[in-house]
Parts: sequence; structure tokens; C-alpha cells
Amino acid sequence: MFPFSLYLPTRIYAGRDCVEQLPDAVKNYGQNVLIAYGGGSVARSGLLDRVKNLLCGFNLIEFSGITPNPKLAAVRAGVKICRENKIDFIVSLGGSSALDCCKHIAAAVAYEGEPWDLVTDSAKIGECLPIFAVMTMAATGSEYDGYGVITREDTHEKLEIMSENLFPAAAFLDPCYTFSVPAFQTASGAADIISHVFEQYFVAKGNILTDGFCEAMLRTVVNCTPAAIREPDNYDARYQLMMASIFGCCGLLSMARTPSPWPCHAIEHEVSAWYDVTHGAGLAVIIPRWMRYSLNRDTARRFARYGYNVFSIEKTEDPYADAMKAIDATAEFFRQIGLPDRLSDLNSAITDEHFKEMALHIEKSWSDLKNSFVPIDEDGILTILKESL
Repeated sequence: MFPFSLYLPTRIYAGRDCVEQLPDAVKNYGQNVLIAYGGGSVARSGLLDRVKNLLCGFNLIEFSGITPNPKLAAVRAGVKICRENKIDFIVSLGGSSALDCCKHIAAAVAYEGEPWDLVTDSAKIGECLPIFAVMTMAATGSEYDGYGVITREDTHEKLEIMSENLFPAAAFLDPCYTFSVPAFQTASGAADIISHVFEQYFVAKGNILTDGFCEAMLRTVVNCTPAAIREPDNYDARYQLMMASIFGCCGLLSMARTPSPWPCHAIEHEVSAWYDVTHGAGLAVIIPRWMRYSLNRDTARRFARYGYNVFSIEKTEDPYADAMKAIDATAEFFRQIGLPDRLSDLNSAITDEHFKEMALHIEKSWSDLKNSFVPIDEDGILTILKESL
């Protein structure tokens, strides 16, 4: 059992019409509000107008156009707006891309240097603007953690900004606002949730409690995602996916476990930094290859246990064979929910041209992958990428 520290300051409001509690949640935070979002989906769904009506007594400034894999340029633009309008707090509408961008903006407003500095040196993050997250997707769990991911296009870097000060003050999870999420994005969000669990579940030493948390989350995603795709307005399935999402990166799943360097995320971040692919879909390609790379006689029992407890694979006398079935079941699940099987299916421009640069950048900027469930060096990264192509 390893020491741990857990800090979860975000208040979660969940259920139908929970956004109605937004005015009460923000009442003590000032009058100047930045409402930030991506494209037109929050307007088409009626969420934007609803939030503006709820906050009609405030001075509202809108900031739109935040893209998937949010870019540093958007952060700079948002910081400028916040400073010019003396913004007191931010309301993020949409998925994790909008929220991650808002987190970086919130941290950079009071920082006089280059916003990217806060990515490379989190010690420079000081006072942050409060953030209130109204979510429309179940995926990264950014609504319940102090992390955000930003892409710097000129250097092809996709890295984390992190601070306890970046936990949202509150998050609002109404499953009804996820009904209109397309099937591909729903599936990609599910793969992202699964990957968050994997990065903390497949470690050298776990414990009974958090093993149970991880396996319950995985079963939830495996059972509820097909229902949410088949019936987009399935309130129960959407609700359970939103609940699973929030625990992905908050620290709950990693309590007293062997620390993990998150190898699948390290590899996928490189792919989406270069080719701007959907994060969860990229993970769905990487995960089965990482599993096969990591399978050996020592790790087989862990993979097999996952298969028994998540996919109800029948236990045999051969854990290695059972582990292979678990890996195959994982890959098949991703195919069944409509995710591509190869990186080239995600983006036909992807070749092995930049794989060497990706591997070198991981070794330079990411936590040491030699501390992974199975150690991964530069050759290992290249193997996984080439198998994924």
C-alpha cells in the first residue's frame, strides 16, 4: 500500500435540470462572467440561451469557437478577453475541450508571462479564476479534477496543465444535454473513460478497494455505452456514463496503488498533437496494442482478472490464454461501438514519418514509461505505434 493525498473540492450537481442551481452556485463570485464554449451545439440544444437566462443579472461576455484538442491560440485569446472585461469567473459549456481551454485561461489571466510556461512549470500557477462547468459529454472527467490538456501547434506538443487551483468550483451533469452527442463522440468518450481506468488499474500493486472501483467503472462503461448509442435519449445509460466519467482523473482510482506514468495517454497525445485526431478514438486504437505489448507470463493474471470481472470471461487453468481473450474482448468492444481499429482509419495522413520524433518527445516530456506496468522504452513506443498504424 502506497501513501496518497486526495483533494476533491468540486461540488457536483447531477440530474435532470440541475443547471437551474447555477445562479445560486455563482452568486458570491462577482458580476463579470465569461461564458465559453465550442461550436453551435450548445446553442442548438438550447443550453446557451438557458444559461444566459439563468445569469441574466450578470454581465455576460461570450467566447466561442474552442476546438477539440484545444489550442494555445484559443487560450491567449481567452486571456485577452478576460483581462479586458475584468472577468470574475468562467462558465464552461460543452465537453472537456472547452473546459480544458477554460482551465488554462483561468490560470493564465493572473500570470504575466507566456501561457505555455504554466504547462512546462506548474509551480508558476498561482491564483486562478473560478470555473463552473456545465457538461454536455461524458469523457475525460475534467469536471472533477485539476488537469487540462492543451495543444501547441507550432511544436506539435499536447501536454497537461495541472494544479489544485484548477478544480472547477462546481460542475453540472444533466444527462439530457448528452442526448444529442453523435454516436462516434459518445463511443470516443467511453474509450477515454476506459483508458483513464486502465492507466491506474494495470499497475504492479493495487488493493481490494480500488480494484473494485476500477472494475465497477469498467463494467458501467461496457454495459451502458451500447445502450447510449442505440438509444441516444436513454437517460439511465447517459447518466451512468457521466457518473463514471467524473472519477477518471480525480485521484480516487489511484489511492494507495503503484504510481503509473499513463503510457497509453503519452502515446496518443503525440498522435493527436501531430494529426488532431479525436483523443478517445486514438486511445481505442492504442489500448489493445499496448495490452498485447505488455502481456507476458507475469502480467497475464492481471489481464485475466480484468477479463473475468468486466467481460465475464470464463476462467480456465491457463491465465495467459484467458488474458488473450480479455484483450480480444476489449478490441472487439471498441469495434462494436463503432471506433476505428487503426490510426490510418482515423486519419489517412498518418504514416510512420513522425513516429521517431513522437517517441523521443515522450521520453523528453512525459513521466518515465520505464515505470509502466511493463517497462516501455523508445523501441517499445515505436512498436506500439507501428502495430497501431
